[in-house]
This record gives sequence, C-alpha cells and structure tokens, in this order.
Amino acid sequence: MSISKQYLKTKPACKVTFKLTADRLPAATQVALLGEFNDWDPAALPMKKSKSGEFSATVTLPVNSEYQFRYLVDGGTWLNDEDADAYLPSRVSYDENSVIRL
Repeated sequence: MSISKQYLKTKPACKVTFKLTADRLPAATQVALLGEFNDWDPAALPMKKSKSGEFSATVTLPVNSEYQFRYLVDGGTWLNDEDADAYLPSRVSYDENSVIRL
C-alpha cells in the first residue's frame, strides 16, 4: 500500500494517488476507494487494476483538510491503508477508518 501526495502550484489542491500492491491482494478482482470525499459510495471511485495486479486511484482534494477513507475489496472486505496519516473510530462499526491529511 502507498499514498502519494502532489500539491498543485496553481490552486489550493492536492492530487492524491492511492495504491494497493498485487502481493497484498493476490486474488482481488475489484477494489473501490470509499471515503468522506465521495460520500462512501462504493460505485463512485473504482480503482484501476494494472497488468501487474496493482490497484490504484487518484483524486484531487482541497488542502488544509482531512478525510476518512477505506478500501472495499470484492464488495465484502474492508481494508485500511498502512500509510494513512492517522486512524479514527468508524461511526458505523467497531472498526477504524484510515485518515489522510492535506
């Protein structure tokens, strides 16, 4: 897993790329990135799978903000990102959500 941040020079925004490596999800067929930035909608941001088996998605988010997020694998398994900036308790379960701070 990895998160990379690229702050834009022309406006107060940051392009954030989320990646899940193939060795982390060898049998996964689809992964979605869900979070506060897309109203936790499983259809809003499907991650693209590369030929190497890596899943990735890029979003542009405003700076000076933070968002909770998680990955949904094959419609049933939730994962947090090991490279998240923080973790906060979920409001809907006993799990924690990953947090990205910009």
